[in-house]
Amino acid sequence: MTSHDVVAIARRALGTRKVGHAGTLDPMATGILVLGFNNGTRLLQYIADGDKTYQGTMVLGIATVTDDAEGEIISTGDVSHITDAQIETELAKMRGRIMQRPSSVSAVKVDGERAYDRVRAGEVVELAAREVTISQLDILEIRHLNATIEVDIEVTCSAGTYIRSIARDCGNALNIGGHLSSLRRSRVASFGLDQAVTLTQLKNNEFTVLPLSDVARATFAPRELALDERQELSFGRPLSPNPTDGIYAGMSGDNQLIALLANKDGLAKPIAVFTAAS
Repeated sequence: MTSHDVVAIARRALGTRKVGHAGTLDPMATGILVLGFNNGTRLLQYIADGDKTYQGTMVLGIATVTDDAEGEIISTGDVSHITDAQIETELAKMRGRIMQRPSSVSAVKVDGERAYDRVRAGEVVELAAREVTISQLDILEIRHLNATIEVDIEVTCSAGTYIRSIARDCGNALNIGGHLSSLRRSRVASFGLDQAVTLTQLKNNEFTVLPLSDVARATFAPRELALDERQELSFGRPLSPNPTDGIYAGMSGDNQLIALLANKDGLAKPIAVFTAAS
Protein backbone atom coordinates (compact mmCIF):
# COMPACT_ATOMS: atom_id res chain seq x y z
CA MET A 1 0.00 0.00 0.00
CA THR A 2 1.24 3.45 -0.92
CA SER A 3 0.68 6.73 0.90
CA HIS A 4 -1.61 7.73 -1.98
CA ASP A 5 -3.73 4.62 -1.32
CA VAL A 6 -4.18 5.74 2.29
CA VAL A 7 -5.22 9.20 1.13
CA ALA A 8 -7.83 7.61 -1.17
CA ILE A 9 -9.30 5.71 1.79
CA ALA A 10 -9.35 8.90 3.86
CA ARG A 11 -11.15 10.81 1.10
CA ARG A 12 -14.00 8.31 1.21
CA ALA A 13 -14.08 8.24 5.02
CA LEU A 14 -14.01 12.03 5.38
CA GLY A 15 -16.27 12.79 2.45
CA THR A 16 -13.87 15.25 0.82
CA ARG A 17 -11.30 15.17 -1.94
CA LYS A 18 -9.12 17.72 -0.17
CA VAL A 19 -6.90 15.31 1.78
CA GLY A 20 -3.11 15.26 1.96
CA HIS A 21 -0.36 13.69 4.02
CA ALA A 22 2.75 14.90 5.82
CA GLY A 23 5.59 12.85 4.38
CA THR A 24 5.44 9.83 2.08
CA LEU A 25 6.05 6.33 3.44
CA ASP A 26 7.60 3.69 1.18
CA PRO A 27 5.14 0.87 0.34
CA MET A 28 7.20 -1.58 2.43
CA ALA A 29 7.05 0.69 5.48
CA THR A 30 4.46 0.79 8.26
CA GLY A 31 3.57 3.26 10.98
CA ILE A 32 2.54 6.89 11.22
CA LEU A 33 1.14 8.79 8.27
CA VAL A 34 -0.27 12.16 9.32
CA LEU A 35 -3.30 13.16 7.24
CA GLY A 36 -4.81 16.62 6.89
CA PHE A 37 -8.07 17.51 5.21
CA ASN A 38 -9.80 20.69 4.08
CA ASN A 39 -8.17 23.64 5.89
CA GLY A 40 -5.88 21.23 7.71
CA THR A 41 -3.94 20.51 4.52
CA ARG A 42 -2.35 23.94 4.91
CA LEU A 43 -0.49 22.77 8.04
CA LEU A 44 0.93 19.60 6.48
CA GLN A 45 4.05 21.19 5.02
CA TYR A 46 5.10 22.40 8.48
CA ILE A 47 4.39 19.03 10.12
CA ALA A 48 6.37 17.27 7.37
CA ASP A 49 9.35 19.51 8.17
CA GLY A 50 9.48 18.18 11.75
CA ASP A 51 11.74 15.45 13.10
CA LYS A 52 10.69 11.83 12.65
CA THR A 53 11.46 8.62 14.55
CA TYR A 54 11.83 5.21 12.91
CA GLN A 55 12.58 1.63 13.87
CA GLY A 56 14.15 -0.50 11.16
CA THR A 57 16.22 -3.58 10.39
CA MET A 58 19.39 -3.39 8.31
CA VAL A 59 20.70 -6.45 6.51
CA LEU A 60 24.46 -6.35 6.05
CA GLY A 61 26.04 -8.57 3.41
CA ILE A 62 23.55 -7.90 0.60
CA ALA A 63 23.21 -4.71 -1.48
CA THR A 64 20.14 -4.02 -3.62
CA VAL A 65 19.39 -1.52 -6.36
CA THR A 66 16.73 0.17 -4.20
CA ASP A 67 18.66 -0.05 -0.89
CA ASP A 68 15.72 -2.01 0.54
CA ALA A 69 14.35 -5.55 0.40
CA GLU A 70 12.13 -4.87 -2.61
CA GLY A 71 15.01 -4.25 -5.02
CA GLU A 72 17.11 -6.57 -7.13
CA ILE A 73 20.28 -7.85 -5.45
CA ILE A 74 23.35 -6.23 -7.02
CA SER A 75 26.11 -7.63 -4.77
CA THR A 76 26.84 -9.79 -1.73
CA GLY A 77 29.70 -9.74 0.75
CA ASP A 78 31.37 -12.02 3.27
CA VAL A 79 30.21 -11.00 6.76
CA SER A 80 32.10 -13.65 8.71
CA HIS A 81 34.82 -11.23 9.82
CA ILE A 82 32.54 -8.32 10.79
CA THR A 83 32.30 -7.55 14.50
CA ASP A 84 29.69 -5.69 16.49
CA ALA A 85 32.30 -3.04 17.30
CA GLN A 86 32.90 -2.37 13.59
CA ILE A 87 29.18 -1.90 13.00
CA GLU A 88 28.89 0.42 15.99
CA THR A 89 31.86 2.48 14.76
CA GLU A 90 30.39 3.03 11.29
CA LEU A 91 26.93 3.94 12.60
CA ALA A 92 28.44 6.35 15.11
CA LYS A 93 29.89 8.33 12.18
CA MET A 94 26.35 9.02 10.95
CA ARG A 95 25.13 10.71 14.11
CA GLY A 96 24.79 14.48 14.03
CA ARG A 97 24.78 16.74 10.99
CA ILE A 98 26.03 14.77 7.99
CA MET A 99 25.97 14.74 4.20
CA GLN A 100 23.80 11.88 3.01
CA ARG A 101 23.15 10.67 -0.54
CA PRO A 102 19.47 9.77 -1.06
CA SER A 103 18.58 6.38 -2.48
CA SER A 104 18.51 6.39 -6.29
CA VAL A 105 15.01 4.91 -6.12
CA SER A 106 13.44 7.85 -4.32
CA ALA A 107 10.96 10.64 -4.96
CA VAL A 108 13.72 13.21 -5.37
CA LYS A 109 13.32 15.01 -8.70
CA VAL A 110 16.08 15.08 -11.34
CA ASP A 111 15.41 17.54 -14.18
CA GLY A 112 11.69 17.44 -13.36
CA GLU A 113 11.44 13.65 -13.18
CA ARG A 114 11.28 11.46 -10.09
CA ALA A 115 14.52 9.55 -9.58
CA TYR A 116 12.64 6.25 -9.26
CA ASP A 117 11.03 6.75 -12.68
CA ARG A 118 14.46 7.24 -14.24
CA VAL A 119 15.81 4.11 -12.56
CA ARG A 120 12.82 2.06 -13.68
CA ALA A 121 13.42 3.27 -17.22
CA GLY A 122 16.90 1.74 -17.07
CA GLU A 123 18.90 4.88 -16.30
CA VAL A 124 21.74 4.81 -13.78
CA VAL A 125 21.03 7.57 -11.26
CA GLU A 126 23.26 8.77 -8.43
CA LEU A 127 21.82 11.69 -6.51
CA ALA A 128 23.88 14.42 -4.91
CA ALA A 129 24.45 14.24 -1.18
CA ARG A 130 22.60 16.73 0.99
CA GLU A 131 22.79 17.79 4.60
CA VAL A 132 20.59 16.01 7.12
CA THR A 133 20.63 15.73 10.91
CA ILE A 134 20.46 12.38 12.72
CA SER A 135 19.95 13.21 16.38
CA GLN A 136 19.50 9.58 17.50
CA LEU A 137 20.88 6.38 15.97
CA ASP A 138 20.68 3.54 18.48
CA ILE A 139 21.47 -0.12 17.91
CA LEU A 140 18.73 -2.23 19.47
CA GLU A 141 20.04 -5.69 18.54
CA ILE A 142 22.64 -7.33 16.28
CA ARG A 143 22.07 -10.86 14.97
CA HIS A 144 24.87 -12.75 13.18
CA LEU A 145 23.28 -15.20 10.74
CA ASN A 146 24.89 -17.59 8.27
CA ALA A 147 25.31 -15.25 5.31
CA THR A 148 24.16 -11.89 6.68
CA ILE A 149 24.05 -9.75 9.78
CA GLU A 150 20.75 -8.18 10.87
CA VAL A 151 20.90 -4.94 12.85
CA ASP A 152 17.81 -3.45 14.48
CA ILE A 153 18.11 0.33 14.81
CA GLU A 154 16.07 3.26 16.09
CA VAL A 155 16.59 6.60 14.37
CA THR A 156 15.38 10.14 15.05
CA CYS A 157 16.21 12.45 12.18
CA SER A 158 15.39 15.58 10.27
CA ALA A 159 13.11 15.72 7.27
CA GLY A 160 14.80 14.45 4.12
CA THR A 161 16.77 11.68 5.84
CA TYR A 162 16.67 8.24 4.22
CA ILE A 163 16.89 5.27 6.60
CA ARG A 164 17.64 3.09 3.55
CA SER A 165 20.72 5.20 2.96
CA ILE A 166 21.94 4.50 6.50
CA ALA A 167 21.83 0.75 5.79
CA ARG A 168 23.48 1.19 2.38
CA ASP A 169 26.24 3.44 3.69
CA CYS A 170 26.99 1.20 6.66
CA GLY A 171 27.30 -1.81 4.35
CA ASN A 172 29.48 0.11 1.91
CA ALA A 173 31.78 1.34 4.69
CA LEU A 174 32.28 -2.28 5.79
CA ASN A 175 32.78 -3.39 2.15
CA ILE A 176 30.01 -5.96 2.38
CA GLY A 177 26.93 -4.10 1.12
CA GLY A 178 23.73 -3.44 3.02
CA HIS A 179 20.05 -2.73 2.65
CA LEU A 180 16.98 -2.08 4.77
CA SER A 181 14.59 -5.01 5.24
CA SER A 182 11.88 -3.40 7.39
CA LEU A 183 10.87 0.09 8.49
CA ARG A 184 8.29 1.49 10.87
CA ARG A 185 7.73 5.20 11.50
CA SER A 186 6.67 5.76 15.09
CA ARG A 187 6.60 9.56 15.24
CA VAL A 188 6.15 12.54 12.93
CA ALA A 189 6.80 15.89 14.66
CA SER A 190 4.51 15.79 17.74
CA PHE A 191 2.32 12.94 16.46
CA GLY A 192 2.98 9.41 17.71
CA LEU A 193 1.54 5.93 17.40
CA ASP A 194 -0.56 6.46 20.54
CA GLN A 195 -2.67 8.99 18.59
CA ALA A 196 -3.00 6.90 15.43
CA VAL A 197 -5.96 4.96 14.09
CA THR A 198 -5.71 1.79 12.03
CA LEU A 199 -6.74 1.60 8.40
CA THR A 200 -9.68 -0.57 9.45
CA GLN A 201 -10.84 2.11 11.88
CA LEU A 202 -10.44 4.71 9.15
CA LYS A 203 -12.50 2.67 6.68
CA ASN A 204 -15.21 2.06 9.30
CA ASN A 205 -15.36 5.70 10.43
CA GLU A 206 -14.18 4.70 13.90
CA PHE A 207 -12.08 7.76 14.56
CA THR A 208 -12.15 11.36 15.72
CA VAL A 209 -10.37 14.21 14.01
CA LEU A 210 -8.05 16.62 15.79
CA PRO A 211 -9.27 20.23 15.84
CA LEU A 212 -7.12 22.61 13.82
CA SER A 213 -6.40 24.61 16.97
CA ASP A 214 -4.99 21.53 18.77
CA VAL A 215 -2.77 20.68 15.82
CA ALA A 216 -1.52 24.25 15.61
CA ARG A 217 -0.66 24.35 19.32
CA ALA A 218 1.16 21.01 19.03
CA THR A 219 3.15 22.18 15.99
CA PHE A 220 3.95 25.84 16.70
CA ALA A 221 4.52 28.13 19.63
CA PRO A 222 1.11 29.73 20.33
CA ARG A 223 0.54 33.48 20.38
CA GLU A 224 -2.70 34.55 22.01
CA LEU A 225 -4.15 37.43 19.99
CA ALA A 226 -6.03 40.33 21.55
CA LEU A 227 -9.10 41.65 19.75
CA ASP A 228 -7.26 44.68 18.41
CA GLU A 229 -4.52 42.42 16.98
CA ARG A 230 -7.11 40.31 15.21
CA GLN A 231 -8.61 43.47 13.78
CA GLU A 232 -5.19 44.58 12.55
CA LEU A 233 -4.81 41.24 10.78
CA SER A 234 -8.25 41.66 9.19
CA PHE A 235 -6.93 44.84 7.55
CA GLY A 236 -3.83 42.99 6.35
CA ARG A 237 -1.53 44.80 8.77
CA PRO A 238 1.41 43.18 10.56
CA LEU A 239 1.66 42.90 14.33
CA SER A 240 4.36 43.61 16.87
CA PRO A 241 7.14 41.00 16.52
CA ASN A 242 6.90 37.51 17.96
CA PRO A 243 9.10 36.88 21.02
CA THR A 244 11.53 34.81 18.92
CA ASP A 245 12.04 33.85 15.31
CA GLY A 246 10.14 30.90 13.88
CA ILE A 247 6.47 30.41 13.13
CA TYR A 248 3.83 31.18 15.75
CA ALA A 249 0.19 30.12 15.75
CA GLY A 250 -1.96 33.20 16.27
CA MET A 251 -4.92 32.06 18.40
CA SER A 252 -8.14 33.82 19.34
CA GLY A 253 -9.57 33.94 22.83
CA ASP A 254 -12.01 31.15 21.95
CA ASN A 255 -9.15 28.91 20.78
CA GLN A 256 -9.54 29.36 17.03
CA LEU A 257 -6.51 29.36 14.75
CA ILE A 258 -6.46 32.79 13.14
CA ALA A 259 -3.12 32.86 11.31
CA LEU A 260 0.45 31.65 11.20
CA LEU A 261 2.83 34.50 11.99
CA ALA A 262 6.53 34.90 11.31
CA ASN A 263 8.91 37.78 11.99
CA LYS A 264 10.01 39.77 8.97
CA ASP A 265 11.45 43.28 8.81
CA GLY A 266 10.97 43.70 12.54
CA LEU A 267 7.27 42.80 12.57
CA ALA A 268 5.13 39.65 12.80
CA LYS A 269 3.53 39.08 9.42
CA PRO A 270 0.89 36.48 8.51
CA ILE A 271 2.14 33.70 6.24
CA ALA A 272 -1.26 31.98 6.25
CA VAL A 273 -4.69 33.12 7.43
CA PHE A 274 -7.24 30.50 8.47
CA THR A 275 -10.32 32.25 9.89
CA ALA A 276 -11.74 35.73 9.86
CA ALA A 277 -9.49 37.82 12.06
CA SER A 278 -12.12 40.34 13.12
